[in-house]
Amino acid sequence: MNTPSTNPASFAELLQRAVSEPGIVSTAYRQFHTYSIGNQLLAWSQCLQRGLQPGPLSTFMGWKEKGRHVRKGEKALVLCQPVTVKRTREQDDGTEDADVFTRFVYRPHWFVLAQTDGQELPSAPIPSWDRSRALAALNITEEPFAMLDGNIQGYAKQRTIAVSPVAAMPFKTTVHEMAHVLLGHTAEGEQADSDITPRNLRECEAEAVALLCCAALDLPGVEFSRGYI
Repeated sequence: MNTPSTNPASFAELLQRAVSEPGIVSTAYRQFHTYSIGNQLLAWSQCLQRGLQPGPLSTFMGWKEKGRHVRKGEKALVLCQPVTVKRTREQDDGTEDADVFTRFVYRPHWFVLAQTDGQELPSAPIPSWDRSRALAALNITEEPFAMLDGNIQGYAKQRTIAVSPVAAMPFKTTVHEMAHVLLGHTAEGEQADSDITPRNLRECEAEAVALLCCAALDLPGVEFSRGYI
């Protein structure tokens, strides 16, 4: 589907705007926090283009189950949806083998609250950041900081991170190190980050994750991350 909201080039422009203009990521997160960062920005941009008030999202049937109905003539929002595909192929010995994989497609199935009428909805609480819960969910272990170099804010190795007790921005550093683990950067060795870390691709990727998380949760570090990147 080649629309302004789903075209890859347009999304790249949207992401660039989101990380360069204060408030966009946090606004999208507050309204659409149950969706991926990509879908948060897609939903936010479409609401902006159509003059809709950003708010809770659901499908046509989802709103019906909540006691609300989509107004006649309302156009659905397009989001990216994972689809499981099973492909069967015949082996040389005549048996069949099935490949199962996931592809992502853009589909117009969602409506924002402002496009519906019906029963009032209770306000949904936005989950707060919980360090222990995040580490456990991502299968990452935190160990005591063991480096003597005062310039190093944190480091990551394998599936373990450590943050300096005197780190200037502990949340940003935590997310940065977690990103190294999740992006596979620590599979071959330790990542130690200081003020003079070379600006290679791995550092840019990890700092981009830190920027998005800080921006979404309205925590300090966004401007530092933006300058670093």
